[in-house]
Amino acid sequence: MRRSRGLTAALVLSLAGAGTGIGLVLMPQASAITAPVAFTADELPTWQPDGIVWAMAQAEGTVFAGGTFSAVRPPDGTAGAEQDAVNFVALDAATGKPTSCKLAFTIGDGTATVRTLVVSKDKKTLYAGGYFGAVNGTPVSSLAAIDIASCTPKAAFHPGFPATVRALAVTDDTLYVGGDFTTVEGQTRERFAAVDASSGALKPFVANVDEPGRAVEVTPDGKNVLLGGDFFTVNNSNSHALAVVDATSGAVKKTYTNIPSNSVVKDISTDATGFYTGNEGSGGGVFDGRIGLRLSDFTEKWRDRCLGATQFVLPYEGVLYSSSHAHDCSTELEFPDGKRNFLLAQPTDHEGAAPAPVDGFVRGPGKLGWHPTANDGLGEGIGPRVMAVAEKNDVKYMWVGGEFTLINGKPQQALTRFASTGDVGAPTTPVASASSVKPGEVQVRWRTSYDADDSKLTYRIYRNGSATPAATVTASSLEWERPQASWNDTTVKAGQSYTYRVTATDAAGNTSALSATTSVTVPTSVQSYPNQVRTDGAELYWRYDDAVSPYVADSSVSGNRSGIQVNAPALKQSPGAVPGSSAMGFNGTSQKLHSDRRQSVGGTFTIETWFKTNTTRGGKLIGFGNNTTRNSGSYDRQIYMTNTGRLVFGVYNGSARTVTTGLFDTYNDNKWHHVVGTQGPGGITLYVDGQKKDSLNTASNATYAGYWHIGGDNLGSWPNRPTSNFFAGQLDETAVYPSALTEAQVKKHFDLAKAPTDTVSTVKTTEDTYINQGAPSTAYGTSTSLAVRGSGSLYQTYLRFDVPAAPAGQVLKSAVLQFKTSTQASAGTADTVSVVPVTGNWSGASTSFNTKPALGATPLGSIAGVPEGSAVHNLELDTAAVTAVLGTSYSMGLTSNGTDPLWIWSSESTAAEGTPQLVLTFGAK
Repeated sequence: MRRSRGLTAALVLSLAGAGTGIGLVLMPQASAITAPVAFTADELPTWQPDGIVWAMAQAEGTVFAGGTFSAVRPPDGTAGAEQDAVNFVALDAATGKPTSCKLAFTIGDGTATVRTLVVSKDKKTLYAGGYFGAVNGTPVSSLAAIDIASCTPKAAFHPGFPATVRALAVTDDTLYVGGDFTTVEGQTRERFAAVDASSGALKPFVANVDEPGRAVEVTPDGKNVLLGGDFFTVNNSNSHALAVVDATSGAVKKTYTNIPSNSVVKDISTDATGFYTGNEGSGGGVFDGRIGLRLSDFTEKWRDRCLGATQFVLPYEGVLYSSSHAHDCSTELEFPDGKRNFLLAQPTDHEGAAPAPVDGFVRGPGKLGWHPTANDGLGEGIGPRVMAVAEKNDVKYMWVGGEFTLINGKPQQALTRFASTGDVGAPTTPVASASSVKPGEVQVRWRTSYDADDSKLTYRIYRNGSATPAATVTASSLEWERPQASWNDTTVKAGQSYTYRVTATDAAGNTSALSATTSVTVPTSVQSYPNQVRTDGAELYWRYDDAVSPYVADSSVSGNRSGIQVNAPALKQSPGAVPGSSAMGFNGTSQKLHSDRRQSVGGTFTIETWFKTNTTRGGKLIGFGNNTTRNSGSYDRQIYMTNTGRLVFGVYNGSARTVTTGLFDTYNDNKWHHVVGTQGPGGITLYVDGQKKDSLNTASNATYAGYWHIGGDNLGSWPNRPTSNFFAGQLDETAVYPSALTEAQVKKHFDLAKAPTDTVSTVKTTEDTYINQGAPSTAYGTSTSLAVRGSGSLYQTYLRFDVPAAPAGQVLKSAVLQFKTSTQASAGTADTVSVVPVTGNWSGASTSFNTKPALGATPLGSIAGVPEGSAVHNLELDTAAVTAVLGTSYSMGLTSNGTDPLWIWSSESTAAEGTPQLVLTFGAK
């Protein structure tokens, strides 16, 4: 038995280059899929019934499916290829095609259906239960035994069940039956019974219940039977939905009274790790999830309270697979109410010690990275209903049946399957960004990717277009939790510009596309405001310099609390609240952000943001809530604006506890303002523009797990509630801290926002060319490549730039020439390449070796060798020399004294990052 592993979080450093990487690791890497998951999420071609599959069993590489349908068709729906299949089909586990076994389950009056299937221990007999009167014309009464080898019903096996049979379990000699019946063979057997597995003769087992039986299972030792259903009593003992009885007599061994009265048990499965129930209900306080119980004493070990009508549970190799339409796993600290998740996997047991009980129940083990998608489908709109694992030719297959009509977004009705090998689905492409707030360090970060069957992914970071990764980071993610991962590049130089791209690779080697290129220029001095926010311990820091949707980068030191844009807020709004930054714009009706990871917040915290607005409808600037895209049902720790422009900060501890700016302190004047709310042992305090405005002695708040919201969420009946939940205006520099900032810290942040910061100008060539001594009369002004070589056959490159003047009050602090080597073989050079002024006239259209311009003698800068491979390179220039030509059109040449040529892209090239450019950093005098 493979050992189950839970979702324990840890930090990992996995580096192929200098720097540090941060990622959340959930489990060890496997050869094909992330252990302990045993199956890919890639659906395989499978024949499709034209109705609903309710039941499934398997034997020796054949899968049996029963339900309510009349035919099956090929996976591609080929016209004319449909085959009759009257409520039953047998399929090859490895091909998904029907076998030669044909059985028709029929009834004279009403609609026949097969509701349950089970195979005998010796794999020779298939038992079928449901509502039917004949199998291939052989009379039966809702229960039949099929000889698997000959695919014929056993005529001698025909116990009389006068109502629907819904559940079967079999031992060597006994078949246990559950359903809607109250008698069997004329004797009282209310909803559960046992018959001889060979003859069908009724056994003395009596376990009478008052409502339908839906699930029956035998413990591995054969001594006890587990009953599940709608019932409230078993043999006149109070026990709702679940009970344990003696396998021989039916005498009650264990009762249960802690399943809500509006919930039922739909399925029970067992293995050596315990037994497990799938539950469904309706109404308030419903229990829709799964329970794990011990076989030793039948007590509960955990309860997963996700909402979403669990239909089936299947423990396999330490993992509990389940079919449902789970839409709210808030109680499990997983996804909030929203999107339906139809197929889930979780360990059968907690890794290590189980968590402390919550509301009297131990939370279930966290979900694993196996997440095929389905839909509600036909009938009751439940989605998947039944599962089975079959093996053939050393490959294991997870088969799923139900009401669905889509699998992984593709048409597929009622049946699908997944294999233990052959993972072909690549992870989603990372969304990357980079920032630098001080010399010597760039933070490269990306929202972790999603892979439907691999929760642990390997990320490779490529710098400056190189084909060799600068670093490798391993991080984990799930469909509903994709934290930011990051890597700190500590080999960068001040004033130089760098580009980065990231890929994600799963355990099978499937690799995503490269992320879009993100670029950053390293400042020549510390950027005071963002550096202070990081120094003061922000655990979430959104600067809103993002250039693409839907990702919001976290610039905190830990760097793992990214955000998601909802309804496309406006990006790159300028000017921002802090020099050199941009802001994000919100429409006041639907746009907002939410953090990408559920978390709990203690009684000590700080929330901080800058805002600018002229709204008269108010709205929430920042707050904490228990949902993401929907209105939160629990919400507090929030700052919002009233219709008149006043600011309110508050928490909830049984009632809303708030502090407010003064009656005439209004801030909807379309200017940038700084607002901070803190809570600590001394209570809550509101600051605006560095000044304390109000405080209240309340040190507690509501306890729940949730998400940070920016720009909008529920405001309910809070004091001075504005017209709108959503904020109309711009927001910038939002931060959350796990501590209460002091008044001095708040004032310092406000003051530092006014501090000057570097200005970076990137200037591309207006013209470029090169000359070739071997073709002395040829002009290369339209060439996509440029060349430099000192001897053998001289190459020289010429570049022209319109160099900007320094911004008012600033001076040039650094100048860098940036170029990219081409993709041709041996584009790099072992020789030193120098940059010198061009003193003569030239043009791309006419300059050749014969007409080349004169060059200055004093180099502006040089680079001692350029490595092979296409990549971006930075060549530092003499700052004083470049300062002298600011505000002019200026030409420079690239020369060398060696014989090894350098080949770089020209402005005519379409190669990414290919155009030569100057990166000029200006700063305060």
